[in-house]
Amino acid sequence: MIEILAYEREPFRRELETEVVSAGSEAGRPYVVLADTILYPEGGGQPADRGRIAGIPVEDVRTAGGEVRHFLAGEAPGGRVRVEVDWARRFDHMQQHTAQHLLTAVAIDRFGWQTTAFHLGEAVSDIELGAPQIGPEPLLALEEAVAAEIRAARPVTARRVSPEAYAALPVRSRGLPEGFSWEIRLVEIAGIDLNTCGGTHLASTAEIEGLKLLGTEGMRGGTRLFYAAGRRLRGLFAAHHERAARLRQLLGASDEGLTAAVQGKLEQLKEAQRSVKALEEELAAAAGAALAAGDDRVASAHFPPRDAPFLQRVAREFGRLAPGRLLFLTAGESEQGAFLLAAGEQAAVDLAAAGKRVAEILGGRGGGSGKMFQGKAAALSRRDEALAELRRMAALAAP
Repeated sequence: MIEILAYEREPFRRELETEVVSAGSEAGRPYVVLADTILYPEGGGQPADRGRIAGIPVEDVRTAGGEVRHFLAGEAPGGRVRVEVDWARRFDHMQQHTAQHLLTAVAIDRFGWQTTAFHLGEAVSDIELGAPQIGPEPLLALEEAVAAEIRAARPVTARRVSPEAYAALPVRSRGLPEGFSWEIRLVEIAGIDLNTCGGTHLASTAEIEGLKLLGTEGMRGGTRLFYAAGRRLRGLFAAHHERAARLRQLLGASDEGLTAAVQGKLEQLKEAQRSVKALEEELAAAAGAALAAGDDRVASAHFPPRDAPFLQRVAREFGRLAPGRLLFLTAGESEQGAFLLAAGEQAAVDLAAAGKRVAEILGGRGGGSGKMFQGKAAALSRRDEALAELRRMAALAAP
């Protein structure tokens, strides 16, 4: 005979007085096993409950070795204890799980779509259907059919039956393991569904409150269908409404005009980005020309707010105008940043050797080919030291 624990006997119970049977530790986490429990252990697609035992937070509940282990945030208590369930979390799981049973039953009975998997997520849940490419109209019809069954307030009950009784019932199941010989738990939505399940459920489809299909995505030849139900659905709508209100205020548009307003802002942003890019090109060209106008064998500049692509544009212009000289550029507003060495076509310096030496001084690394060596720096405060070394190397290489 299977021991039926309180989370199954009384899924609406919120507190329980019971005894600690044993305590232990697994992977450094303390746990207790109780004589009875209202806390559901993870299984069947439903996450474990949270709550408190003797005031200590329960971080997880798992079944192992035929016992239910309650993993605690503190030292395991002993003796008689009070168990409390996080009711908001539990009721949310009951709403999502019962909604899944109803959604699965309607999907197969009305549309021929077989559910192959179920996932109860933190924000939304989903079922996997053995049906590819479900269009908007069939999905709307499915949602309406589920809504009608919620309004019908169909009773939801659970019971255990023997394998012999199970064999004679119209149970929706993928079958039992070979040699299964103990009682089977069934969850029934009156007139709609009879299914094997060990999870916690509502007492009526009316308690689901409402269900919204949120979208689909293709997967393994089938379709993953996302949904939210009950209080979670209301919270989702409230968040969307608040977000829309903020967007209306920011964009000065009505709900109906939000999409057009955002599209307009994106076009403005793209145009602004094009203008910024053109200005950066002009600035880089001007910086390269100004550096080339000098007479130092090693020209140098630091651009705090710029990045490596900007340095490259400066170097290209410098190399065009000063083919016999060496350029040393850095960028960054702290110790970390970027550096670049560029040698004109007529420069005699061994750029690879010079680049490696600069990278060493700046605590970074880099590489390059041809007449440009670039990399990342971790010690831009040593920039002057690197410049002095380059000038020394350039002087040695001079004819």
